[in-house]
Amino acid sequence: MKRLLKIIEAVRPTFEEGGKLRAFKPVFGALEHFFFAPSTTTIGAPHVRDPLDLKRLMSMVIISVVPSVLAAFYFFGLRFFLMIVVSYAAGLTVEALFAMVRKEGINEGFFVTGILFPLILPPTLPLWMVAVGVAFGVFIGKELFGGTGRNIFNPALVGRCFLALAYPKTMSASWLEPGTQLAGRLFQYVDASNVDVISSATPLAQAKSGEMCSISHLFLGSVSGSAGETSAIVIIIGGVFLLLTRVANWRTVVSILGSFVLLAGMLHHSQPERVGPVLWHLFAGGLLFGAFFMATDPVTSPTTNTGKWLYGILIGTVTVLIRNFTGYVEGVTFAILLGNITAPILDEIVFSIRLRRLAREG
Repeated sequence: MKRLLKIIEAVRPTFEEGGKLRAFKPVFGALEHFFFAPSTTTIGAPHVRDPLDLKRLMSMVIISVVPSVLAAFYFFGLRFFLMIVVSYAAGLTVEALFAMVRKEGINEGFFVTGILFPLILPPTLPLWMVAVGVAFGVFIGKELFGGTGRNIFNPALVGRCFLALAYPKTMSASWLEPGTQLAGRLFQYVDASNVDVISSATPLAQAKSGEMCSISHLFLGSVSGSAGETSAIVIIIGGVFLLLTRVANWRTVVSILGSFVLLAGMLHHSQPERVGPVLWHLFAGGLLFGAFFMATDPVTSPTTNTGKWLYGILIGTVTVLIRNFTGYVEGVTFAILLGNITAPILDEIVFSIRLRRLAREG
């Protein structure tokens, strides 16, 4: 690392003001800060800051999705690797362009978005759609609001929602049966144009027509679905890691899953022919992945503890309603985006109630 630091120090003047590559200073800064903590100080007080806070958050989230990434490689093969490469290339290009125009550094938060986005997509989605989706998500979902920390919506979910609405046929027909042999599809490259390898529907889509796979298949991952959402066990492993490191707030996760189980259980008891068993629905689709990795985004979720409870209840409830009473087979994406919209309002309501209470007590 010392040798790398010397190289960085040697080329730094080229990217500073007056250097030949000064326009690419944000790109250089992003690469430098990816390996080393920034050496700059704050302009105004307080001057003491922990430069590892953002890196710790980013690192913990990436580590937590490693089980899902490895499972996606095993189930769907080398093509998933290309989806990750395209996601980072397209998304970082948009980030770099905005950083150069604003003359700011590239925020490290995209390294999380770049890895999460392929995990919530169908595994045989055309690569150009992966690029368009992540570029749209970063551009519309984050940069137009001012960049990381100012965005209202989760950019990965904005990109997926755009693809689902703009290309519904492709998004609903790009599913692949996971490799179940000893080596899975680790050494295979699946050609999306080969219709023989494409499965007809995901478990939630099959449930709409009255067919349900076993819970064990949902738990282990031998079902069709988005690249990182097929195996409940690997999602739970990564999610528990996030909770233990306190990167994700347990209130959000518990309120989402708790409200989902409660409402789904009530509906299954009253309408068993329409609403499937609670445990089956809990493991099916993207509910677990959304609850652990998407809804807990600290930027787009409430900051107050009470707000987090209300936010989670809203997401869990809306997910049940969309899944069972609309034409969509999955409602997690729309439910979390709706939660993102209401997050600032929920915090404002909580703050106003507390201020009134303090005013009365005073």
